[in-house]
Amino acid sequence: MNYLMRRLATFPLVLLGVSILVFVAIRMVPGDSITAMLGTEAGLLTPAQRDSLAAYFGIDQPWFVQYWRWIGGILHGNLGISVTYGRPVLDVIIERFPLTLELAVLSMIIALAVGMPAGIFAATHNEKLSDLGVRMVAMIGQSTPSFVLGLLIIYTLSAGFGVLPAMGEFAPLWQDPLRNLSQLILPAITLGFAFAASVTRISRSAMLDVLSDDYVRTARSKGASARSVIWRHALPNALIPVVTLSGIEFGYLLGGAVIVEQIYALPGLGRMVLDAIQQRDYALVQGAVLFIAFNFMIVNLLVDLAYVALDPRIRLGEP
Repeated sequence: MNYLMRRLATFPLVLLGVSILVFVAIRMVPGDSITAMLGTEAGLLTPAQRDSLAAYFGIDQPWFVQYWRWIGGILHGNLGISVTYGRPVLDVIIERFPLTLELAVLSMIIALAVGMPAGIFAATHNEKLSDLGVRMVAMIGQSTPSFVLGLLIIYTLSAGFGVLPAMGEFAPLWQDPLRNLSQLILPAITLGFAFAASVTRISRSAMLDVLSDDYVRTARSKGASARSVIWRHALPNALIPVVTLSGIEFGYLLGGAVIVEQIYALPGLGRMVLDAIQQRDYALVQGAVLFIAFNFMIVNLLVDLAYVALDPRIRLGEP
């Protein structure tokens, strides 16, 4: 409990640092939100009109004043108003986040369902032809960019089978589960393929280390079956590196897979942040980055707690 409280106490400090970095970084991008919003029509504004818009969006004040007002709004649950959408930032984020969360979960399921068995199979057939084949496929998966795989999938479906992935308006899971799955399964495969390759290599390496430990040899000498040795004795201890990798990857996916969302025209969190940066939507970029950072910290905390569940020998917070 003390460890948990200490970790939670660091959250505000981390978020404060992230808020300063994103606040400064987005304002160092050339251009301003008024020009990005109006385009060529911004040149038709009179100085008085431009000043009025700047005052309305709160960008007429010095950076310190803008930051102080923004932080003050956050403490009251207000992340600001999006210039692009004309709505509260938090509402826009919550509207986009379910798609990104579902895509991340599906990608993780695919990656673990493929990568873990493949890694265990390769470890139990070490230095054999089948092990070499698994490692080659994993190497190809890690070295293939997700956008290349996504474009190949779209091209294969369109040129080879005359069909295209289900795009258009996104259907939430609770409204139309079948259409929702048809829209997300290919992006999930695209994201999950590279991650499955990483899981395969990590799980293979971890299993090889564990299988050479004394307690595994003892279990074998007592007559335990090969299935029992692998799944009951070796696998739980081999899962820790996989959990670490999965936590980092899941946190990354919760931030939005920008390229994949662009390729499949998905209105997710990553695509929203990209559009907000292009539109110089300061409030939306700042709020989204804070939201992503908070999710990443939550995932990392859950991963640390999972270590204890997997290996009771681990004591968090002890020197």
